Amino acid sequence: MTIEVEVMRILDRAMDGKVPGREDCIRLLELPENSLEAGILKAVANFISRRRFGNRGVLLGQIGIETSACPGDCKFCAFAESRTRLPGSTLSTEEILVKARDFTRQGDLYALFLMMMHKFDLQRLLTIVALLRKKIPRQTQIVLNIGDFDLVAAKELKAAGANGAYHILRLREGIDTKLDPAKRRQTIEAIRGSGMDFYYGCEPVGPEHSPVELADQLLVGVQQGCFQHCAMRRVYLPDSPLARLGQITEQRLAQITAVLVLSTLECKETGNIAVHEPNLLGLCAGANAIYAETGANPRDTVADTSIGRGMDLNACRRMLYEAGFDSLLRGDGATVPLTHDTLIKAP
Repeated sequence: MTIEVEVMRILDRAMDGKVPGREDCIRLLELPENSLEAGILKAVANFISRRRFGNRGVLLGQIGIETSACPGDCKFCAFAESRTRLPGSTLSTEEILVKARDFTRQGDLYALFLMMMHKFDLQRLLTIVALLRKKIPRQTQIVLNIGDFDLVAAKELKAAGANGAYHILRLREGIDTKLDPAKRRQTIEAIRGSGMDFYYGCEPVGPEHSPVELADQLLVGVQQGCFQHCAMRRVYLPDSPLARLGQITEQRLAQITAVLVLSTLECKETGNIAVHEPNLLGLCAGANAIYAETGANPRDTVADTSIGRGMDLNACRRMLYEAGFDSLLRGDGATVPLTHDTLIKAP
């Protein structure tokens, strides 16, 4: 049995805590997804990640608050104004509170994410964040997944109770989207400047994205000191302009996740690694965080993803358990056991 020497050199260095460089990341991303070397890569990333994060899983929940025809017109999104079939809608404050209580009832949710459209009502969001901060457990953080905003808005949101924000300079931003890459970068700087945790990811990955594109994309998050890094594949939407290009496998997504794990080895700010949508292969390739979802979802063609693609909290808990994690990290740094008994007792 022969294993490529260069790949083993990269992985041996990673085991010693030495981060692979850009060219090394490209080489690892070039590996055929079912090759022996790719299998070893995933095993090494899994071992390193569990050692780094203490075999603790991170449970996250996202509420999609609204839907509308979005002028970003992203070629991979169900909300794109040129072709969306979803009716405009918004959850009432009471509906948001009910969903938030459901997510936080057991006390093991690390963070509650609030997702709004690219164009959003800042004042309404500030009101919602402040209300939720009073209503949900203190150990549960509040994180935002919204459109572009400036430093003034970022500081207002932090003051209202937001702990972090997820924002991406996505693959082929400005080509597969109508959004301005410069404004995306400015929002990232606003998040970091406000003191909120910065959540980033390599997404939305399709079969057409080269190893060079993927390496450069994942390194942006590392260079910006992201608190969470993630890998997410593009979901096949039949009416999408990108549908003809297909969808990568979970096996390929796990390989990308593994490279992402190794790329963050020297990024002290990185507190967890997510894979999206949730899957066991990614959780066994170095990811330790997954998202349950309800409400609107840009990868879904139904108004409430909890009856579509979205996975609920109990399913996410079980997936983390089946992946071998023995505890869940709360937003206050404490941990709770993840055992068969906790799964049985979950509401």
